[in-house]
Amino acid sequence: KMRVVLQRVSRARVVVEGRTVGEIGRGYLLLAGFKADDDEEALRWMAEKVVSLRLFNDEAGKMNLGLDEVDGGLLVVSQFTLYGDARKGRRPSFIDAAPPSVARGLYDRFVEMLRELLPGKVETGEFGAMMEVELVNDGPVTLVLER
Repeated sequence: KMRVVLQRVSRARVVVEGRTVGEIGRGYLLLAGFKADDDEEALRWMAEKVVSLRLFNDEAGKMNLGLDEVDGGLLVVSQFTLYGDARKGRRPSFIDAAPPSVARGLYDRFVEMLRELLPGKVETGEFGAMMEVELVNDGPVTLVLER
């Protein structure tokens, strides 16, 4: 099942080899992990869930506002280590993560769906690259979403 760690941010960016490849202001940083059996339905559910969440504070300080209401963006980073199993030994096993050949297609399709739902507001990291992810977690608000 697909796994996403969502962090509400006031800003976030991804740097690869000294250059910024994706950057947002207010919005959500998504760390997305995939399993080999994830399908179109799982991707669609997750994309719609992320975009529909209301995690921004209204005037009364309640989490009532969604991305669209705060002109928020998404920064999506593929992260197979979300499936690291560290129950045994001292090095995690990543056997549950989709292999790169499968994960790349799932990641690309997930980003495509998010861009359909939130046009012009979706930035990404670089699949398979060694990335530096900088963020200011606003709140902090962090959710783990699974489908």
